[in-house]
Amino acid sequence: MIRRFAVLAALAAVCAAVELVAGRGMSPGAVWEVLGGGGDATERHILLQLRLPRLLVALCAGASLAVAGLVLQSALRNPLAGPEVTGVTPGAVLGAVTATALGLAGWDSPLAVVLAACAGGCAGAALLWLLADRGRGDPAQTAVHGVLVSAVLGGLTAMVLLVEPGELGSVVQWLVGTTEGRVWQHWHLLWPWALAWGTAAWLLTGPLTLLRCGDDIALAAGLSARRARTLALLCAVALTAGAVAAVGALGFVGLLVPHLAVALFGADLRVSLPGAAAVGAVVVCGADAAAQLSSRLLAAALEAGRLTLPVGALTACLGAALLLVVVRRTPGRTF
Repeated sequence: MIRRFAVLAALAAVCAAVELVAGRGMSPGAVWEVLGGGGDATERHILLQLRLPRLLVALCAGASLAVAGLVLQSALRNPLAGPEVTGVTPGAVLGAVTATALGLAGWDSPLAVVLAACAGGCAGAALLWLLADRGRGDPAQTAVHGVLVSAVLGGLTAMVLLVEPGELGSVVQWLVGTTEGRVWQHWHLLWPWALAWGTAAWLLTGPLTLLRCGDDIALAAGLSARRARTLALLCAVALTAGAVAAVGALGFVGLLVPHLAVALFGADLRVSLPGAAAVGAVVVCGADAAAQLSSRLLAAALEAGRLTLPVGALTACLGAALLLVVVRRTPGRTF
């Protein structure tokens, strides 16, 4: 396990280095010059005030979504459960877009956008909780209600767009997910939140392990399944809301990364939960670096002055392709 964590740390370092040199406006040589203490004021601003916080936000958001996904899949005993089934992701998008449309927040005020997204995410989770009869529903009913809540919140977002068509760019950014324009304020808001709720999730690894075995076994072991599932869902909601508030809805990260973490680190959640955080950070950081490189290559090929490929579009495409491959290779498996 130590060797596998070391490999992930090395991969994270490689992805971070690639992301720092992949963006526009600076050559790789200028990046290394700034890291060595040189460079002019513009280059230092680009690297230290734009690229570095973007890198840290990508790492933290990926870790948060992966941990939230593993917690959800364990608590709901559903391998296809992801942060989207809680209604948090579409709720956060709706909150951010609505606040922007009303003029209460904007991309020039990260704190207001983050607070609006968190409020929307918590409202989506509360709506799910009411529909699921305050936690008395079984895991399958919770997942189904989550899909319905997500659909309703997505429809409300579309209605906001009809009322304020000028917010199309904001809607797309939040729906797809992007790390573009993330600054130190986003990082300072995200990491304490992610650390606190990630620690709480790790402290629930024992009850989560029993929940994965079924409510009957959990009750036989003296565990209140309802209370443990409530606390686990609260952690997943909080982690998802924080990540979505910072980078938008990154597709398939919370769904597929937990499976990869369990395959690498086993079923012991005391190990696989931090493993999921490491894998999620590497995946999102690597996808962001690949998105920036692809943007530069596409801009050069199409002779476009500025072309940006959102990282969420890349994770959604790769995640959907990977899920299709897994399903086709195991047609007899019941999900």
